[in-house]
Amino acid sequence: MQFTRLGPTGLTVSRICLGCMTYGIPDRGTHPWTLDEAASRPLIRQAVELGINFFDTANAYSDGTSEEIVGRALKDFARRDEIVVATKLYFPSRRAPNVGGLSRKAVLHEIDASLQRLGMDFVDLYQIHRWDPHTPIEETMEALHDVVKAGKARYIGASSMFAWQFAKAQQVAAAQGWTRFISMQPELNLLYREEEREMLPLCRDQGVGVIPWSPLARGRLARPWGQDTPRVASDDVGIKLFSHTEDNDRRVAQALDTVAKQRDVPHAQVALAWLLQKPGVTAPIIGASKPRHLDDAVAALDLHLSDDELKALEAPYLPHAVVGFE
Repeated sequence: MQFTRLGPTGLTVSRICLGCMTYGIPDRGTHPWTLDEAASRPLIRQAVELGINFFDTANAYSDGTSEEIVGRALKDFARRDEIVVATKLYFPSRRAPNVGGLSRKAVLHEIDASLQRLGMDFVDLYQIHRWDPHTPIEETMEALHDVVKAGKARYIGASSMFAWQFAKAQQVAAAQGWTRFISMQPELNLLYREEEREMLPLCRDQGVGVIPWSPLARGRLARPWGQDTPRVASDDVGIKLFSHTEDNDRRVAQALDTVAKQRDVPHAQVALAWLLQKPGVTAPIIGASKPRHLDDAVAALDLHLSDDELKALEAPYLPHAVVGFE
């Protein structure tokens, strides 16, 4: 396993982060492909044994049951002082006033609820899952600062938003002497590269760690184009993200197929190797529902693509509409 520092901190993380949206009680939430606890634990254990020490979940994954399963598994398989546990808040668990969002009330309630589900005294990284247009950013940043000062989170991070929003949040925190975000979690993969325009340069300039979600485009880059799985067919979010760019996505996938065949390695390894070589990227967040998914992710760390291969993978891409901020 390779390790690096997360953003401007001394925090050491593996260059592969295990995303834990796959793990939870199947009938809790909107993911019919979710693995239950019995099926999840061997994969979490395998990740630890491969050297992965970075785990990302969220309060919204399977109605919080992802946090419960991950917390129990990590307690059994890892040393708490050696691992980095990240969770998120924003999306509501139900339709009711004051449920969801980034108000002070929501932040202070959700951190306690997440810690209870995880069975932990603190999380290493507490992230806002999206931008809240209904709450002043000053209110959110002060509440997150208070969470850190209370010892319930070591650091804070953010996820998909416009670069100007992220810059505004950082400026507000800096002006008040509050805790700043150390990481950004954007969507970034060969099929969606819009974050290369503003967010990635901003993060590189400011020394912010980048931990991309959906590095395999929700499975579309893990196999030859057109070989859909039950997850792809039932993934409403994935359909929303990629349904309008299918023609261009096919050309990118064909370029990926060519490089993978030339290298005689799985498609996923090439797609992840491309991302790992992207300047400023700290650790892609990979999902794993089978042991080979973890093996491919770790193998990608040692797959160095040539300049010609990088150009071939990137050449077919055309500008896309910005998505995934909702």
